[in-house]
Amino acid sequence: MAEFGMQVKVEMESNIYIGLVHHPIYDKRREIVATAITNFDIHDIARCARTFGVGGFFVITPLESQIQLAERIIRHWVEGTGSVYNPTRKESLSIVRVSRTIDEADREISDLWQKKAKKVATGASPHPKNVGFGIFRKLLEDRDTPFFILFGTGWGLTQEVKDSSDYVLAPIKGKGYNHLPVRSAVAIILDRLLGERNASLRNADCKLQI
Repeated sequence: MAEFGMQVKVEMESNIYIGLVHHPIYDKRREIVATAITNFDIHDIARCARTFGVGGFFVITPLESQIQLAERIIRHWVEGTGSVYNPTRKESLSIVRVSRTIDEADREISDLWQKKAKKVATGASPHPKNVGFGIFRKLLEDRDTPFFILFGTGWGLTQEVKDSSDYVLAPIKGKGYNHLPVRSAVAIILDRLLGERNASLRNADCKLQI
């Protein structure tokens, strides 16, 4: 696990954690690659995660240069001058952690909870394990079980990652165009899972599995 001289919050107040996976990922030729970390992804997903009360946000990459980049960004906003300039950004970036592999991040969550985390894959394509958002909201009511939701960069999580996950969330359905940026996908999914819903909407979600 990447450590960088700072205390990063990985909390048990929420049983939901998210991971932004940069490897293993498909490129457009369906070859397995490692994608580059972007400043915008770290900032915007951290803000989204903090808004919805997520327990921790893991940036996952095996590349040393990318680990150092992510650490530098986080350190600036949590410990450096950015923490004074923008305290709300410090609050959101304080839940970000860097891991070299999905398994490494998964172990940290499982060790914290003393219980195996349930891995949840996401993607734009259908999968035999697909679970609708309404049903998955019900599963999240098991507050004694941690859930680790994985989001892919590039052209998405590999088949192996999806097949080895406990659940695969149903794809977000638009109007034909199917290339949401990962930051938008995270925001939509967290809202569907953790946002406020009245009883009639919850029942409709469960029936339709949107």
